[in-house]
Amino acid sequence: MSDALTALARRVAAGEKGAVARALDTVEDRRVASRASIAALLAELARASGQDGQRIGITGPPGAGKSTLVAAIARALRASGRSVGVLAVDPTSVRSGGALLGDRARMGFDPLDAGLFVRSAATGGDAGGLTFAAHAIVAVLATAYDVVLIETTGVGQSETDIERIADTVVLVVQPGSGDTLQFLKAGVMEIPDVLVVNKADEDALARRAAGDLRSALSSLSSAGVVSMREVPVLLTSARDRTGIDALVAAVDAHHLALGADGLALRRTRGAVASAVALFVRRHGEHGVEQLGGLDALRALAARHVHVGLPHVAVAVLLGESLLGESQRA
Repeated sequence: MSDALTALARRVAAGEKGAVARALDTVEDRRVASRASIAALLAELARASGQDGQRIGITGPPGAGKSTLVAAIARALRASGRSVGVLAVDPTSVRSGGALLGDRARMGFDPLDAGLFVRSAATGGDAGGLTFAAHAIVAVLATAYDVVLIETTGVGQSETDIERIADTVVLVVQPGSGDTLQFLKAGVMEIPDVLVVNKADEDALARRAAGDLRSALSSLSSAGVVSMREVPVLLTSARDRTGIDALVAAVDAHHLALGADGLALRRTRGAVASAVALFVRRHGEHGVEQLGGLDALRALAARHVHVGLPHVAVAVLLGESLLGESQRA
């Protein structure tokens, strides 16, 4: 199986769409028995890749125009010569358990474009606007493509999980929505690196919404909740295709400002958080207590992540450690 995974990883790194699809099918497998092969594939991808794509998270409430904006960003990136992978997280179908595919239908990409790949994934009932396999899906796409766009499902004002997997988080709101106060209450305003008022063709309302966002940032900064770092507030209209280039430039500027060390730290923290989440999903509060509590669990996860293990492998190792403790008891 190792030779097959190595060959698959090389094909993914070469950007072969069929290989990317197969790798995504592998990492989305929810069966416990598949976790070892998922971890092995992610490790092979890390070794095979000559690149590690930029990861941009797009989050915000339903109706803000995230899907249309993601499509516009992807087209701008393709026009500049960069390859793009898109993860569009959809609500779960109550009949099939799969993604409803609404986001992909609205994006209208060219299926023949070899430098563009779109994957829809269902939340599976997970809170936070993402699917349980999101970190692994993004790892696959980041191996194959220059930029990965991750669109959360838009379940409400609690979508902070995106911070685990994105280098840059873009929060999208629409004019006249009144979402700013709700975002402040939920803590969402603490995570974005770029703020966007979409549908800015509604000019007066858009300017007012941008002003509300700037006031909210100022209040959070004064309260010491966020740092004094500059968070740009931009106006875009995906319909009119205005402000898209400025948004891409702002995202690129944030990525550059992180630097190699900042980027590595952010991704390491995300991998630790994802490993812990997978462990808790399987073993629950009792498992956390058996390993010494949440802080001890995070420290154990960080130790393994720092030596280059994929988050799935770390979660499995922590589970085996828990079972070992149980047997010794």
